[in-house]
Amino acid sequence: MKRLTSVVFIVSLLVLGSLGAHATVGASEDLLLFSGKIASVDKYGNVMTDISREMVEASGAEVGDIVIVKIGDHELVLPFVTIYGDVDRGTPLMRCPGAAIQLAINYGNFAGTYGASEGTEVSVYLREEGAYLSEIEIRHLVKLEKRDEYDSDEAFANFREVTAGNIKPGVLYRVSHPSLGDDRSSYAAALIEKYGINTILNLSDTPEEFEANLAHSDYYRALNERGNIIAVGMGVDFAAKEFTEKFKAVLEFMIDNDGPYAVHCVEGKDRVGIVVAVLQGLGGATVDEIVADYMVSYENYFKVEKGTEGYKLVSKIMHDQLREMNNGEPITDASLKDVAVNYLKNIVGLDDGQIEVLEEILVGKTSARAATILVAA
Repeated sequence: MKRLTSVVFIVSLLVLGSLGAHATVGASEDLLLFSGKIASVDKYGNVMTDISREMVEASGAEVGDIVIVKIGDHELVLPFVTIYGDVDRGTPLMRCPGAAIQLAINYGNFAGTYGASEGTEVSVYLREEGAYLSEIEIRHLVKLEKRDEYDSDEAFANFREVTAGNIKPGVLYRVSHPSLGDDRSSYAAALIEKYGINTILNLSDTPEEFEANLAHSDYYRALNERGNIIAVGMGVDFAAKEFTEKFKAVLEFMIDNDGPYAVHCVEGKDRVGIVVAVLQGLGGATVDEIVADYMVSYENYFKVEKGTEGYKLVSKIMHDQLREMNNGEPITDASLKDVAVNYLKNIVGLDDGQIEVLEEILVGKTSARAATILVAA
């Protein structure tokens, strides 16, 4: 893949509204590059095919090409990229992360969206050679991995207090994974201990991953031994049933346990960004406050600066998410809390009492109904 060597990047963010749409020209009119079957589907709905890297190289297909993927009854226009972030939120993509071709949706479930499963046949046709390459090359961010590249331990661990809107200080924190056995997680672990975190909401780990990761932090392991950690291994599609069921479990765990609380995934950026945004909305935050807090992760990891084109592109992720939660309609500060409550009640499945108690935890406003529930408990 000769063009791949010219693209040095970790994350790219772009908006191409036509990608993922059904092809307007039949795939049979384009050059067949390769074909195969779906070999496996991961927990996020990303599908791995049996189309090998060698087959891709032999076909002449390269990163930056626009292709048509025929899968089942669907014909999709996709870019050939290297990471999920090379496309906008909700956009399908094709990449070759290892030995074979993978199909995915950035912040979405490819298998669920397109009815794909193990054994489904896949054919890939060339639509336009190199048409996407410039989009990848002009928008890139490089993640900083060493402590001395950051201004503080907190920035390196992506650790911060969540106080947007009316959320009380000392209640809710967000952070990268505190127990992965790497340099960053050691700083994260030290910070959750320093700030007296009592309850951990782990959004990333499957049961197997969680069990293995417990070995890396004494404080984290001690919290788990007290029953103060929940690990749910959720994806990033906030409308998916798998996500909302796990989100409900996380919030019910939060209601049943005392703070201070820390919520983490791996980087404390994407899944945490979604969960924290909803809690901030419930806590009376403004749209600008939610977006600004989300962007701190990119300021920390990638040195994205306010006012730059890159900042505008990345912040669109959160703006788009809030709009999607509002059925595609623009969201305002006045409507934000109602949107958050509607999502928690009608999508996640919390009842009115649980939502009131959750709000009381965050902002300290105990309604008569919430007080009754707390006393009864």
